[in-house]
Amino acid sequence: MKHLTSALAIAVATLGSGVSAWEATVGRPYDGETVHVLAVKSSQFEAHEARLAAFEEATGIDVVYDYVPFPNMKEALTTEMVAGGDYDVVSIMDQWVPSLQMLVQPIDDEIAAQGTSLEDFPPAHLRHGMLNGELVGLPVRGHVQLLFYRKDLLEQAGVAVPSTWDELVAAAKAVQDKTDAAGVALPYGKLNGQNLMVWINLLWGHGGDLFDENGDPAFNSEAGIKATEQYVSLLTKEKIAPAGSATFVEQDAVNSFKQGNSAMLPVWWWVRSQLSDPEQSKLTDEQIGFTSLPSVGGADKTTFTNTWIFAVTEGADNKDAAAEFLGWLTDPALEREVLLDENGSEVVAVHFSNLRDEEVNARWGGMHSAAADALATAEGMDFGDNWPRISEILETAISSLASGEETDTATALNHAAEEIQRIR
Repeated sequence: MKHLTSALAIAVATLGSGVSAWEATVGRPYDGETVHVLAVKSSQFEAHEARLAAFEEATGIDVVYDYVPFPNMKEALTTEMVAGGDYDVVSIMDQWVPSLQMLVQPIDDEIAAQGTSLEDFPPAHLRHGMLNGELVGLPVRGHVQLLFYRKDLLEQAGVAVPSTWDELVAAAKAVQDKTDAAGVALPYGKLNGQNLMVWINLLWGHGGDLFDENGDPAFNSEAGIKATEQYVSLLTKEKIAPAGSATFVEQDAVNSFKQGNSAMLPVWWWVRSQLSDPEQSKLTDEQIGFTSLPSVGGADKTTFTNTWIFAVTEGADNKDAAAEFLGWLTDPALEREVLLDENGSEVVAVHFSNLRDEEVNARWGGMHSAAADALATAEGMDFGDNWPRISEILETAISSLASGEETDTATALNHAAEEIQRIR
């Protein structure tokens, strides 16, 4: 379910509001301690590690990073949960948090004592650090979806940047009337749930949800049927997606856009660097615009998100020293420094204060402001232990409708709901 839990709301209220900056605990009480960190391989996390000297000097804590490539990260975390003892702080992707809850421990008191503001984190990211009403981790890396578009093609077609899905359809048809490009590149094929990431936004926009308050499937409701019909119709009825889109995965849609074959593309913000890379794209920076994802009618804007939290392990040798490090790692000032580093290219931000920062937006062309607009009303979703199997069932339903293998939306969604109900 996507709804903001009462526990999360209480935690935000309890731990304070306003933007705070990390300060070392007076007296260096953890002098001589070592904090071992297990992190997924990421240039963002390497940028943090490169700035550790100031933290270590202020606290006396020695921090040691070990990196694991993404394909091996879940296994490494599972091993740490079972065997334990090697790491004090770990990075965990949102979808894995429920199945790894025995790996982490509550940090409410430690984070509150530091004066860390939770209100500066978008709820869609922060919720993944909550388990059973307790704070167990804080967001450090987070991705949102944006609508990228060709400024020149929309101008040639005489249409404004769409803010609703109906406007997107109209703009796409106008582009197709005036140019050789398809209106919008979308993935409908099966690969790791990639064809769900736009569909879920439409589901929320229609007032629907994946599951109800009892945890039972709710995506086959009237709202779910409307959302699914709308998503599939962009290919089958409106015909504004490229030919062959029924088998497109995310990278196929990205390639269609950057090769000049499509005018619009809803996708993760980290893809931005690909879109004008001369080694792989025909587009220039001047041609590319971006905005938050379209809404459904007058509904709130939203975005499917991907979040990495950092958490203190149950087996941490020194919980307080680990929490001290976590306070530094999640300081908005550190994030801002990385964002504005002229020698770097990191765009990821998980603090509203940085997403709305004038200098950050000046450097990155306003992309963070667009992300903030989406995140302001995006509440995110829960991931249970069975999410990988649930995702597979749902993506099969969407793919079958897009390919024409299944023609009745209600039948396809009801069948998916029955399968999912059996495994929950």
